[in-house]
Amino acid sequence: MAKLYFYYSTMNAGKSTVLLQSSYNYRERGMHTLLFTAALDDRYGTGTIASRIGLEEAAELFAAGDDLFARIEAAHTKTKIDCVLLDEAQFLEPAQVDQLTDVADRLGIPVIAYGLRTDFQGKLFPGSARLLAIADEMREIKTICHCGRKATMVVRLDEAGNAIIDGDQVVIGGNDQYVSLCRVHWKEMTGRV
Repeated sequence: MAKLYFYYSTMNAGKSTVLLQSSYNYRERGMHTLLFTAALDDRYGTGTIASRIGLEEAAELFAAGDDLFARIEAAHTKTKIDCVLLDEAQFLEPAQVDQLTDVADRLGIPVIAYGLRTDFQGKLFPGSARLLAIADEMREIKTICHCGRKATMVVRLDEAGNAIIDGDQVVIGGNDQYVSLCRVHWKEMTGRV
């Protein structure tokens, strides 16, 4: 039976690297993967999943309102899909997460979604919340805080390097705007002590 997996972490834990390695492993065995990434994240170019260590691969884009089940089913009709790998899963709508369960349950294709669990305020993203509620299996990809403890939170920084504690949930950025921290240092930096 195919499953929906959710691999989550803070920023800079290597989610995209693990996704690209998984795709490579499938393809090395003559299997076909279908990759997706969020249309609103264009840090590495449109339709590209890229890791900080230099790996990259073309991917289909998903956006709000897309019917992922229909798109995956259409692709599967043309070429057998052995696994769907989705980056930036925090940007999924809850209904799209449900569509991914249909891909696993009705089409028999495993789906592995990679994304952030929480935002810079420590709040769940809607897509991540639904994945945490409904995924068959969840795995944390770990990274570390500057102190050496496991990083579980992320802080958004202004140009001076100070923590931003209010604002839009989604602001696309990389190491220049976000830092992964343990909860203790996240609280200190955001004034939640």
